Amino acid sequence: MIRTLIVDDSSVVRSILRDFLESDGEFTVVGEAKDGREGLEKARMLNPDLITMDIEMPDGLEATQEIRKILPSPVVAISTHNTAKMAYETTVKGAMEFYSKDNFTAKMNPLKRFQILEALKQIAGTRNRRPMAAELSGYEGRKTVGNRTILAVVIASSTGGPKALTRLCSAIPGEFPVPLILVQHNTSGFDRGFVQWLNDYTPLEVKIAEAGEFPHSGKLYVAPTDKHLILDAKGFTLDDGELVNNQKPAADLLFKSAAALFGQSLISVVLTGMGADGAEGTRFVRNAGGITIAQDESTSLIYGMPKAAFGTGCVDMVLPLDCIAHRLVELTKV
Repeated sequence: MIRTLIVDDSSVVRSILRDFLESDGEFTVVGEAKDGREGLEKARMLNPDLITMDIEMPDGLEATQEIRKILPSPVVAISTHNTAKMAYETTVKGAMEFYSKDNFTAKMNPLKRFQILEALKQIAGTRNRRPMAAELSGYEGRKTVGNRTILAVVIASSTGGPKALTRLCSAIPGEFPVPLILVQHNTSGFDRGFVQWLNDYTPLEVKIAEAGEFPHSGKLYVAPTDKHLILDAKGFTLDDGELVNNQKPAADLLFKSAAALFGQSLISVVLTGMGADGAEGTRFVRNAGGITIAQDESTSLIYGMPKAAFGTGCVDMVLPLDCIAHRLVELTKV
């Protein structure tokens, strides 16, 4: 059983979260707290497997930081659209992931319920994972990836992605010679807050991709939530089609369309996340002659998407997170 502590100043929200978690059968709520200070005290006493933390209540962010200093218990932040920037900042301060309170309603569809519960199980499983030393050299399966002009970089990330992206993007110079295009599996409606927040961590200009816009160097384009992002010779298209790999936006569709447009002049990067989004896209990029990179297991919060990409046999490099930016700079040198 996953022993869970719920910290929220609303008794109604605590009850909703308790019902949501215990409906699964693998979670048991061992305690509740009404503010960050009480949450910290109960976390010390109970040493739970998982903590949900309302970051809009008094001491929510501070309690998250303190808990992560003294306990291995992973913290998941709970927020609303009004505090989207704070929610992302919490992932840097110690929270493993965050979810909008809007998710936890009677109208939650079964797929969303399943995805959140599975993510929470995997996050809880990181509690006992020992930190692994990253291999500086990494894995390189294809040695002849140089000697070409790169025109774009496409990136896929999900659970653990926001924190990983702060480290990746902060190490990429503002004069980076090609555009970067990102699919991050964000909570619906949180994309603008995500862009505003990520802009504080990188010299690149971060913006939401717009229909008809063609990407330019020095910018990081983010797929809007609830729309697939497709790229062709006329620029971006926002597609409201069906879910792909249970995702919308899906990195696979971005990777495939970019591979068709740029061929060997494209680099793809798959970062931490659950599921397999980006794996089939990685295959398309490699088959088109492009260069493919995946984050390594030791630096991934959830080694799902990078593992699936590697499993295709089409990944050229498996690299620790802190080595990826340096490699991108090397590969895009004119």
